[in-house]
Amino acid sequence: MAESVPISEAKKMRSGVNVEAEIISKTEPRTVNLKSGGTVDVCDAIIANEDKSEENKMKLTLWGDDIKAYDVGDNIVIENGYTNEFKGEVSLTKGKFGTMKKI
Repeated sequence: MAESVPISEAKKMRSGVNVEAEIISKTEPRTVNLKSGGTVDVCDAIIANEDKSEENKMKLTLWGDDIKAYDVGDNIVIENGYTNEFKGEVSLTKGKFGTMKKI
């Protein structure tokens, strides 16, 4: 496994993000329309590591089957994830080429 970085560092990265964290909250899923047509369920979770201070918390976007696979309290590892920024908030997703699993 590639070396994990603290969330405070991950927020400054764009791709190739490797993080170990705990899911500390999760919103209700919502359905969004895909650019390619169709719909998918999406859920926002908050992950934290180290001291759980604001700089070590980050939004994690869960898509489709991942919504039911991961719950509050789960410790996870994300490899090769990527971040994006929307309205000044950085969020992480595993994307097409990343992996996420419980540890």
